[in-house]
Amino acid sequence: MNTDLVEEALSVSERAVAEGRGLAGTGFWKAVGAVKRDPDLIDRYASRIAVIDRRAFLGWALFSVGAGVGTALMALATLAGVALVVWSYGLPDPWNGLVMLGGGGGVLVTTTHGLGHLAVGRLAGIRFTHWFVGSASRPQPGVKVDYDTYLRAGPRSRAWMHASGALVTKVVPFVLLGLVLAGDFPSWAAWLLAAQGVLQIVTDALWSVKLSDWKKFRREMSYI
Repeated sequence: MNTDLVEEALSVSERAVAEGRGLAGTGFWKAVGAVKRDPDLIDRYASRIAVIDRRAFLGWALFSVGAGVGTALMALATLAGVALVVWSYGLPDPWNGLVMLGGGGGVLVTTTHGLGHLAVGRLAGIRFTHWFVGSASRPQPGVKVDYDTYLRAGPRSRAWMHASGALVTKVVPFVLLGLVLAGDFPSWAAWLLAAQGVLQIVTDALWSVKLSDWKKFRREMSYI
């Protein structure tokens, strides 16, 4: 895609989001791919792409809050999960296992995914604009990149930012499994955490490589 086609696609995209329509059929993502392949085009178009992307995002996200508010909420939820894990050590069977699974297997896996993206992205110079829930069928909270800084970060940094959330959610269940095995917890809690960890790996292998974080990782690495 040459510069004229990039200009045309971005102009069509700007009209679409101004009218409240989505980016489907505008050629926006093909233009973004062309820009990623040329550092000179990144300097020229990154800010413009970011504005279009943000307006489109606000149109499709089911729910969103600013990055500062969302990060504070996720940090508090993570602390609550850690507190539940610590509390579970003083509870009798079966409550210790139930609280461990709820606090660790539920809360921590959910909150640390987006926080992983945020931490690695910020180290790479990527800023974030919102936390959001994309749809009722996918309620896990996500964190929205500022596309200007995302494009300028470079493909390897973008790739590992995408991978970080997936990696964190694979590690957490096995860390919790180690805590369960080291404590006086019911065996079914250990089996369920092991199953959760294995399920996370299987879903990544079968689904994420086609639709989610690992697909994005491979996409960005292709620009190196």
